[in-house]
Amino acid sequence: MITELRAQNFKSWKDTDKLQIAPLTGFFGANSSGKTSLLQTLLMLKQTVERPPDWNGVIDFGDDGSLVNLGSFDDLIHQYKRDIPLEISLSWKFSEKLSITDIEEVDTLSFELRVFDNENSVPGVSFNYKIGEENLAVDWDGQDVRLISVPVELNYHDESLFRCYGVRSAHYHNQEIFSSIQTRFENLFRYIRHLGPLREYPRRNYAWQGKHSQGVGQHGEDMVTALFSGRIQLRDTEEQIPMWLQRLDLIDSYRLNPVRNTERDYEFLVRKYKGGPEIRLTDVGFGVSQVFPVLVLCYYVPEGSILILEQPEAHLHPKVQSELADLLVEVVKERQLQIILESHSEHLLIRLMRRIAEEQISADDTAFYFCEMKEGVSEIERLNVDDYGNITNWPQNFFGDEMDDLAAKTKAEMKRKKANK
Repeated sequence: MITELRAQNFKSWKDTDKLQIAPLTGFFGANSSGKTSLLQTLLMLKQTVERPPDWNGVIDFGDDGSLVNLGSFDDLIHQYKRDIPLEISLSWKFSEKLSITDIEEVDTLSFELRVFDNENSVPGVSFNYKIGEENLAVDWDGQDVRLISVPVELNYHDESLFRCYGVRSAHYHNQEIFSSIQTRFENLFRYIRHLGPLREYPRRNYAWQGKHSQGVGQHGEDMVTALFSGRIQLRDTEEQIPMWLQRLDLIDSYRLNPVRNTERDYEFLVRKYKGGPEIRLTDVGFGVSQVFPVLVLCYYVPEGSILILEQPEAHLHPKVQSELADLLVEVVKERQLQIILESHSEHLLIRLMRRIAEEQISADDTAFYFCEMKEGVSEIERLNVDDYGNITNWPQNFFGDEMDDLAAKTKAEMKRKKANK
């Protein structure tokens, strides 16, 4: 589980300072306030970790087929200032303690990355791992990679480096120590699953090739693959998803029906109400197809996974947005998932506040942030939530100003009535 995150000189962020990341963390704010950029720091590292073994880059800024496409160093550095470094740091906690020679067993690691312009097509990089109070940085002395107590800058062209977070095994001075740390870093990002804000449109037919999926795809395109995989591997997908669809008052049931005279094609059939006719997913409200990948992802991924969700409430009725908050609370508690989301939903946040007051989730297990843009620089403030679900520093016009609209409506009504007399 990620416990801290900090970004410096990343896109619109000059410095986020250290952000506490809880089991259920939400970023709220206006459009273009920097919410999505915070998530992109993690997605950039994830796609770097998951590059094929023969990839020789230092850090994957992405392309059109990636989780996130950030262009180049010049595109993402804050205010396009090439003379300043991009810095990302994070801390995370794991269930099985790590035992390292001369250091007590630990269950938390920290990682600090510094990327800088190298005046060529490949950026320079330095990185540092912290274990307790010990800084373990990488030093290339021409023969071995050694662990030292202070971070140093490294040139990517040194063959010792492995991407932006590791070293190659042939150059380990303390191979056992560093390889175990590097593996923990890679495992963290392999447990992250991402669902973007724009889920794909439903199809009239779906093809299943007999494969299994790690998630539902960035746009929900692998949802049916996950459903078939879950049917084979996980009972939760068979039991919990239909229950939540009914609770959200979207549909009564669904099934995947083989298409005649085909080998791998299936119809996605739904029943809107008990005893009603079956119709294709394409023929019900659009919100159903948009929330389906969220539901499937929550019950398909292994327990302990980290879900990054962008606007999970998109295209949903306000009542369903509220109920969606209950889904998130349940999977955080019952499946030990960590949820990191960005949202515009007042209804989702208010339901979460209610559940804190009702002690269904503790305030300590949540972290809500408000992002805003001031003169081209993103700023962030943590919302102070007490044990009764009250936000004591509610920002002005957080979700717009409803009272101003009501007051203006009343004035317009009085003016028209007076004119009619």
